[in-house]
Amino acid sequence: MSMKINKSYNYYKTDYMEQLKAGEEKAKETEKGENDEKASDKIPVPHDEYINSEESDGKPNGLYRIGQDENGKRKVFFDDPKKTAEKCTGNTDKVDREIEKLKEKQQQLEQQIKSASGDEEKVRELEKKLAQVEMELGQKDNDTYRRQNASFSE
Repeated sequence: MSMKINKSYNYYKTDYMEQLKAGEEKAKETEKGENDEKASDKIPVPHDEYINSEESDGKPNGLYRIGQDENGKRKVFFDDPKKTAEKCTGNTDKVDREIEKLKEKQQQLEQQIKSASGDEEKVRELEKKLAQVEMELGQKDNDTYRRQNASFSE
């Protein structure tokens, strides 16, 4: 179903004050009885006009379209622009496994530091590794990183 608007734009292009003056003059003329027509009858009014679907090639040009329901009866359907036709599934399993590995590595390094309390060089080296792992965990163990690195499928 299509709608076509027919308007006379000449009425709208004139100055507003000129329209008022012309309207007043026409009203005075009708009061005097010189003219039987009303001034409002002379002003073209914009209106909508129905266009047959055959003329519009059957293409809906709006959010509404005519179709058939499950019983074969004609029905008006609304195509919601906010409704998304695409559905995706996000998977963060890979990121979660990566974070779990980092947490396990962190625990192992902490245990190694406790067990190597006599060797200061080894403790420093393990603490450096532990600091790197903690820094990496701080960057990766959050929702933003999970969303960025999630895999999506339809």
